[in-house]
Amino acid sequence: MNANKALWEKGDFTRIADCMRESGEALVETLGITQGLKVLDLGCGDGTTAIPAARLGADVLGVDIASNLVSAGNQRAAHNALTNCRFQQGDASNLEELGNDTFDLAVSIFGAMFAPRPFDVAKEMVRVTKPGGRIVMGNWIPGDPTLVAQILKISSAYSPPPPDGFVSPMTWGVEENVIARFESAGIPRGKISFSRETYTFNMDAPPSRLLEVFKNYYGPTMNAVAAAESNGRAGDLLAELETLFRNQNIAVDPGTTSIPATFLRVTAGIV
Repeated sequence: MNANKALWEKGDFTRIADCMRESGEALVETLGITQGLKVLDLGCGDGTTAIPAARLGADVLGVDIASNLVSAGNQRAAHNALTNCRFQQGDASNLEELGNDTFDLAVSIFGAMFAPRPFDVAKEMVRVTKPGGRIVMGNWIPGDPTLVAQILKISSAYSPPPPDGFVSPMTWGVEENVIARFESAGIPRGKISFSRETYTFNMDAPPSRLLEVFKNYYGPTMNAVAAAESNGRAGDLLAELETLFRNQNIAVDPGTTSIPATFLRVTAGIV
């Protein structure tokens, strides 16, 4: 079985996404969505970006490797009566089911960065986007002190070494890597821009509850916990994560959670 597919079907990312809706809507508001704009949301999950884009009038296709998230996305679109939004299964490294020059805007917020073969991901995103269109990515940044980068860093210390040839998804958070990948796909360096922005995880519960959600439903954390349990270190891992979540919480009410996380926003113009 495809390892990336197995990772994201192992848990239930919809439970994480429930804490990300407000930031997803705020980001979509900055994308310049217009009526009838053809949008691809790659690594879409259950539609944190796709659903608000469709509400603004875009014609949206969400593509994700995890069948459970595709199903959840289609259910959300139906529940919201969004006939202009649909979801299907696919691999960001090989979008063979999608035609050339199909979309005005290709978006991937913390999605395609986790696919293998990053140069193929860049090539496919460029291929399916129309000349004059745009690609917008949101990617976590390696070494960043905020939540998700630190979750992944801590988790990796308790996990087995990755297989030979593995390329960390966090390399998408390094500007020079992004430039190299899109240049190889035909996008000049001058058409690629970057900014540092913030996504906030909100929950009407204390940080310990958000940690439980990550522990039980977020594939990378689930794998790290399983590996730590196998060598008697699960308590150490969870203690580190508990401290991280508690220290990063900026909510005034200690019974609620609001944790900001910095990400690299990438914009590439298709020539």
